[in-house]
Amino acid sequence: MTAAHDAVPHDAAQKFDASRAGEYEQQSRIALAGYDACHELSACMLAAALGSGRAARILVAGAGGGAREIVTAAALEPRWRFTAVDPSEPMLALAVARLEERGLDERTEVVCGTVADLPEGETFDAGTLIGVLHHLPGDEAKRAILSDIAQRLRPGAPLILAGNHHSYASQPLLLAAWGERWRQQGAGPAEVEAKRARILQGADPPHSEQAVADLLRESGFAPPLRFFSSLFWGAWIARRAPGAA
Repeated sequence: MTAAHDAVPHDAAQKFDASRAGEYEQQSRIALAGYDACHELSACMLAAALGSGRAARILVAGAGGGAREIVTAAALEPRWRFTAVDPSEPMLALAVARLEERGLDERTEVVCGTVADLPEGETFDAGTLIGVLHHLPGDEAKRAILSDIAQRLRPGAPLILAGNHHSYASQPLLLAAWGERWRQQGAGPAEVEAKRARILQGADPPHSEQAVADLLRESGFAPPLRFFSSLFWGAWIARRAPGAA
């Protein structure tokens, strides 16, 4: 892998410091209506794609925080093992603590770094990239992480990709509803405005669902299938194209 593939994910991880890591899971449940449902369906989609009850190695990119992808999938499929990768030490520490609480640390290899840091030639039966892509600035960085994942998946292996899409400012009604979601959960007018300003400045999601499909295609994946949606958020499953380099 090239150094360019490493640089941007590490830079993006800097905003997930210890203070933000501590509030991440609680805040995510408000910002994403259906947080648990998305993770549950992601596990179900992987199990359906791989075949339930089979042993499998799952690459979890951006695993920091509450390790919800692993906790949910591990409960459904006891023969799955996981490699959790995240460049943010505070976020990864939260994930490790959760895995230890659930007794899942023995089923999980933890790597503080990026997917590009994994040994070349190591392959996985499936992968997940949940809540990461919209934090990476520009299409080049997005293609880089998707390409790094594709190169470590077996041909035909499924990837769960989930995150925000649409330019936030281009969808004023969705943005207003997102603000109402925070108000619904007890945030006052000043807090709602602060959070709206923060999301407008702090992320760079793909600008459409077609842009998501294009990024996947350019990175070595077959056309995706969307299985979950919530305001700006979408979740898709896509398989590594058999002929991808």
